[in-house]
Amino acid sequence: MERVLLKCSFTNLFHHLSNMTSRNQTLFEKSQQLIPGGVNSPVRAFRSVGGTPVFFKKGLGSKLWDVDGKEYIDYINSWGPMIVGHAHPVVIKAVQEVAANSLSFGAPTGLELEIAELINKLVPSMEQVRLVSSGTEATMSAIRVARGFTGRSKFVKFEGCYHGHSDALLVKAGSGLLTFNEESSKGVPSSAGVPEEVAAHTLTLEYNNTQQLKDLFAKMGDELACVIIEPVVGNMNLIVPTQEFLQTLRELCTKHGTVLIFDEVMTGFRVALGGAQALYNIKPDMTTLGKVIGGGLPVGAFGGRKDIMQCLAPVGSVYQAGTLSGNPVAVTAGLETLKIIQENGFYDKLTAQTKKLVDGLVQAAKEAGVTFSAQSVGGMFGIYFSEKCPASYDEVMQSNKEQFNKFFHSMLESGIYLGPSAFEAGFVSAAHTDDDIAKTVAAAKKAFLAI
Repeated sequence: MERVLLKCSFTNLFHHLSNMTSRNQTLFEKSQQLIPGGVNSPVRAFRSVGGTPVFFKKGLGSKLWDVDGKEYIDYINSWGPMIVGHAHPVVIKAVQEVAANSLSFGAPTGLELEIAELINKLVPSMEQVRLVSSGTEATMSAIRVARGFTGRSKFVKFEGCYHGHSDALLVKAGSGLLTFNEESSKGVPSSAGVPEEVAAHTLTLEYNNTQQLKDLFAKMGDELACVIIEPVVGNMNLIVPTQEFLQTLRELCTKHGTVLIFDEVMTGFRVALGGAQALYNIKPDMTTLGKVIGGGLPVGAFGGRKDIMQCLAPVGSVYQAGTLSGNPVAVTAGLETLKIIQENGFYDKLTAQTKKLVDGLVQAAKEAGVTFSAQSVGGMFGIYFSEKCPASYDEVMQSNKEQFNKFFHSMLESGIYLGPSAFEAGFVSAAHTDDDIAKTVAAAKKAFLAI
């Protein structure tokens, strides 16, 4: 009898311990057998912060639920697209209705014209627009068009700015590449598999360094096809430009016939209704978009001056194509999102909530005696374990990564989901409430005291 009771007790304990095993851990272990690193985008692997990635099953408003049923306040928002919150009923209803008519045609639809008209209205510099399926496609294609238009090969990007994973752009790039390899700043290119000769036409300058701009253009301005820039950087954490820097860049590109490309894949409709170009009153020649214009589904776009865009096939000699470009379901999600963000007071509230979050975090760190700074632009924010907000790649790299990692895990334990890297910006949605902000700041106070 004692053996039976002992066996039953041991069995119950075994099942109890088994049930305590996180499904996140189980899924991650299994995923690593079939998916490189267990993830489909490197930053998701938690390599920078350590630990097990969180696998999600549901999102609603400002919240996420993982496969264990734990609830989180979400400050990644799918890296920006979920600006109106997860599973917004208007967006979901419209997507369901369109999906019922077919998921894809591979042919023109009226929805493509509708979103092109809306993009042109909200971002007037985009006189003509071409839809694609990702930000990487958009930036890669924009550079190709700029080269075709100017007949030049060289182009400029800035240290720590990430413009997708096409070969020529993986030079001192930000976002996941900083997480993947923090020594990437010492080598060109930043990724294996990119021949040096491909990267040879890519010139890299320091962000916010106006004198470097002037020196380079004085030396070879007439050889530059384009300059591509995140007007507000979100891929080496949040870096804000100086007005002088952007204005000088615009003037130099105009003087030398160089195409100025604003990569607003992240900042488009995130920092302001008209993007960063509206916020800083700088008109680029071309713009790339993504994230918000898909409302959570894969949509990208590039566009600009009509004379430049007329270089594109089928009317011009620069080739670009995509089977799923202008997909009706994805475009519908974007259209409905773009309609919602035009509502009166949308950006005033979004900006105010983001600033409330940032101010609360700064105050909590101050009370705990932790060296910390933070800033926000529209619905984007950056947090840094450094005395002041960085203005360049080098300054970002000087922040205390170990402290960030401790902070991240404490916040995660408290149900606050931040980007799993010290080199990523954060995002607030219109669904974030005062209560969400208060809970986040309370969790931060606990986290700062533990550092």
